[in-house]
Amino acid sequence: MNYTVTARCAVGRRDHRHATLLSALDQAMSLSAAGLADVAIVDGDGRSVTPSVLYRSLFGPRPAAPAKEAA
Repeated sequence: MNYTVTARCAVGRRDHRHATLLSALDQAMSLSAAGLADVAIVDGDGRSVTPSVLYRSLFGPRPAAPAKEAA
């Protein structure tokens, strides 16, 4: 699937295409750190997500597994 990273800068919008989700996330995080605004990652189906939301969904804490009852 293809991913497009979009961001707004002083001269307009910037778009960067990526073949993998992780490379798109890396680019988006770099653009955010550089101070660009409205940074988003758009997948081939048109779904858009911010870099921070995507990062948390990929690498954030996982819900705890339910405790097993003692028999």
